[in-house]
Amino acid sequence: MTERAKTGGSIRKMPGRELYQGRYVAADGHRRSVYAATEKECQEELRKALTLADNGIRPADSKATVAEYLAEWLEASVAPRLRPRTVESYRETVKLYLVPAIGKVKLSKLTPDHVARMLAELRARRDAKGKQLSPTTVRYAGSVLRIALNRALKQGRVLRNAAALADLPAKESHELVPLSGAEVRKFLASVENDRLGTLFLAAVGTGLRQGELLALRWSDLDLTGKTLTVAHTLRRNTRELAEPKTRRSRRTLALTPAVVAGFKRQKRRQAEEQLAAGPRWRDQDFVFTGGLRRGRYMVPDGRPLDAGHVLRHFQAALKAAGLPAQPFHALRHAYATLLLEQGEELAVVSQILGHSNFSTTSDVYAHFTRKLSESAAVRMDAVLAPKGSAQNA
Repeated sequence: MTERAKTGGSIRKMPGRELYQGRYVAADGHRRSVYAATEKECQEELRKALTLADNGIRPADSKATVAEYLAEWLEASVAPRLRPRTVESYRETVKLYLVPAIGKVKLSKLTPDHVARMLAELRARRDAKGKQLSPTTVRYAGSVLRIALNRALKQGRVLRNAAALADLPAKESHELVPLSGAEVRKFLASVENDRLGTLFLAAVGTGLRQGELLALRWSDLDLTGKTLTVAHTLRRNTRELAEPKTRRSRRTLALTPAVVAGFKRQKRRQAEEQLAAGPRWRDQDFVFTGGLRRGRYMVPDGRPLDAGHVLRHFQAALKAAGLPAQPFHALRHAYATLLLEQGEELAVVSQILGHSNFSTTSDVYAHFTRKLSESAAVRMDAVLAPKGSAQNA
């Protein structure tokens, strides 16, 4: 005998068997069944099935694992829309952190507890050298999962975003200690005759990202008009040009006389290297060129520079100048902070750096914003309460 379930649909006891069957109409319009050993358990299973149906989740979706969904998400949603570097970053995160921890869990049954346990395991994980994963890495893994599940939520494949309900590690706070003006001058003096000296000068004199510098071509420069146009960036670990990071990254900058002089020296140096290389030279119009490695030395041949080579060269140059080790990005930070110290407006610095929005610049240089605010307060106080007034007595 068929009984109408309290949750909707219908439940019946299978003839001659200790088994109950629940029948309902799924989101795909077909009649489906769930089974359980007791009527109460069958009602619960039917309730879950009806909830999925009411939210447009098809039975096939409820069987998919997190690993299967993430693989589909990467190919169908991420790869066609995002930059190759971002796609590769997402793939690596899914492979190294998400799939090993929660890949076998059914997508429809993923809970905030699953995500919380994954994050706890990642925080405790150590690499081959015994070093713990940084909070930034753990936070990024959680963020990638959150983005993926947002897509599943929009598609009606899950009832909630389990990652959005789990607490991510707090952002690491690093006090920015860029090179001072004196240190920049000391460093540039020490690399004046270095093969990559103009690259370092351009980095601290324009604030360009490393990929933007390595992608520079002579056609992007107007040395007579003293301008530089950011038209491309060099993809990390490749020799391929790509579109700038964001729409605001495509920009034209004015060049200082010192940077213009540096580019002119670079042009003369490159002409000499091209003459020495002869037919081996691959003229691709790059301003900064690499070549083939021969032992400790590199033979220039016109190809773009490798980012790893640039970083090693930069670290060696810092050491030779008696300065502490810094990431190459420190030259971009030095450019921005020196401008701010000279009184340039944060909004102008944001535009020059090519940040996607003003808040990015404000967050990165928050400590300078405070200093500028304090300086403005002092200047205003001088206006409102000049020396000799009763207020200052």
